[in-house]
Amino acid sequence: MADGTKIEWTDATWNSITGCAVVSPGCTNCYAMKLAGTRLKNHQSRKGLTKDTKAGPVWTGEVRLNRQWLDQPLRWTKPRMIFVCAHGDLFAEGVDQVWIDHVFAVMALAPQHIFQVLTKRPERMREYMLGMSSRRGFIAGYGALVRGGNLPDHYEAAFEAVAKPLPNVWLGVSVEDQKRADERIPILLDTPAAVRWISAEPLLGPLDLVTFLGGTLRIGNISIKVPAVRLDWVVAGGESGPDARPMHPDWARSLRDQCAAAEVPFLFKQWGEWVPQVGAVDGWTIPDDPEISRIDHRDWEGDHWGEPYRPMWCDDRDDDTVSRVGKRYAGRLLDGIEHNGFPEVRR
Repeated sequence: MADGTKIEWTDATWNSITGCAVVSPGCTNCYAMKLAGTRLKNHQSRKGLTKDTKAGPVWTGEVRLNRQWLDQPLRWTKPRMIFVCAHGDLFAEGVDQVWIDHVFAVMALAPQHIFQVLTKRPERMREYMLGMSSRRGFIAGYGALVRGGNLPDHYEAAFEAVAKPLPNVWLGVSVEDQKRADERIPILLDTPAAVRWISAEPLLGPLDLVTFLGGTLRIGNISIKVPAVRLDWVVAGGESGPDARPMHPDWARSLRDQCAAAEVPFLFKQWGEWVPQVGAVDGWTIPDDPEISRIDHRDWEGDHWGEPYRPMWCDDRDDDTVSRVGKRYAGRLLDGIEHNGFPEVRR
């Protein structure tokens, strides 16, 4: 639980549910998993949620409801953007549907906040959202109890709020590569939501989002009409931590350009541990120190990072080498610009 966070796209985290399971390559170096198995391993909210392996802590699949934090957003009067279940997944397999109802009850009674939900289980999220209207009474009843005071008024407020997708709840999916994008985004777009978004972090490969961004897109002399139901926001970033995998700079550039063409807000969260070759990008922020810039580097053409992506996505610029400098020095400037796009509803 944190009122205040270093995550660039939110203001606070709300860990009413903790614990998860590894489901795809993006989970390999999960910061929440590593934290739950190290510094927080004896904390009541994390104890027993990971097991030790040769590769480090790994989720066991067990999940936990932290009742002591459920009503926290109701006590925050100043509007915030809140990342829901930052150290878990609201729609993970072991999460009881009643727990999800509790979370939605609180979100329904805190319209001053924006709640950002992110999952790797879009099928369950869609199923829940399509059936939520049938559970309005239970959700409203719990909301009234946790809110306290005038129970009938709170019940009615929650009951009315969940009759349709909550305008202050943004539903998103994590997509680390094209395979996961093609699997998860269509399900997200078929899910009732006020705002639909993706987090492409860690970005492990190039993403072609043309069919998911909507609008009229041009390829040469051909105009393509894309369905009206589309993504409302794209967040992207590289991986951080001791075992971080590099992100090719052109993958981030491509997402930036695709979003600009479709007029979809784009936020570049971070480079992570790896950045383009020193001096290759305007706005470079690290010192001109060879001990920093030469910690580690990789040539995208000369090792396995080059194929199969280089022929389609990379050009012949001098930044086909990435250097490991650490998250603090790497920063978040993409070609000298900080990208902080948000959906209009935020305002």
